[in-house]
Amino acid sequence: MDNAAAPPIDHKMVKTLSDRSDRRGLGQLSLHLSAILLAGWLVLTLHGTAAVWPAMALLGVLEVALFAPLHETTHRTPFRSLWLNRLVGWGAGFVLILPPEGFRLFHMAHHRHTQNPEHDPELIGAQPLTRGRYLWLLTGIPYWISQITGLVRTAMGRADQPWIPAASRARVIREGRIYLTLYLLLAVAGLALWSTMPALLWAIPVLLGQPVLRAVLMAEHRACPENDDRMANTRTTLAGRGFALLFWNANLHIEHHFAPGVPFHALPRLHALLRPQMVSLSESYRAAHRDIRAATAFNDR
Repeated sequence: MDNAAAPPIDHKMVKTLSDRSDRRGLGQLSLHLSAILLAGWLVLTLHGTAAVWPAMALLGVLEVALFAPLHETTHRTPFRSLWLNRLVGWGAGFVLILPPEGFRLFHMAHHRHTQNPEHDPELIGAQPLTRGRYLWLLTGIPYWISQITGLVRTAMGRADQPWIPAASRARVIREGRIYLTLYLLLAVAGLALWSTMPALLWAIPVLLGQPVLRAVLMAEHRACPENDDRMANTRTTLAGRGFALLFWNANLHIEHHFAPGVPFHALPRLHALLRPQMVSLSESYRAAHRDIRAATAFNDR
């Protein structure tokens, strides 16, 4: 499937919008990490009370939203400096049990074959989205099962997915082994010190926050046509400024697929250029999921 079709746009404008900035990226990252630290302080303050659960849920949403900079760094767009892109991607991937090199190869294949059931890694082997499966995916449980088993599988030397070139397999396996070793060391340290900190500040929060990320990611392509029109096979979802800040403008997904080299901070300007040609445009995440649920009702017949 060819993703080349696109509405006419001044390529000089796209090139201008594609300018990277360490300052913009570090400013966004500083806000995100500050919010995580504040939520972490709240969890520790409320530890031992029932109020710790909503505090951990808040922390979890902030932590799973690190998927946004992880995703951006696969395209090397949030920072001009390559080392910053790699460092931030590595750290965000650790929080999400999503090693960045393996994810980068997966994601590049997704961009090349968007909505092609035979070649898009997000669709290969996917079951029809019934109402039951829709709810199951939203829990985030399938994600954690897949990531943990996949990490162990990779660390054992199996990286034979079709989107991983032979030349990259050793690097993907090495990264998986480093991640797994660090997780095991973290678990051992927590047990040795009788510390609940890893659970309070990471494990439980990301479990609680994952459904929010699932809802965001599901809206990107679900119930969109399986064709090569990027204005239709990808969905942009309008959202408030707070959401856009937290998720690094990830809701502007048609824009991202149209020009993956445009960094997060320039996506709103690209949106203004592309909006007249957009087919899959939702006014809110509620509206996007209403369309997705309508598609699941069809599959339930």
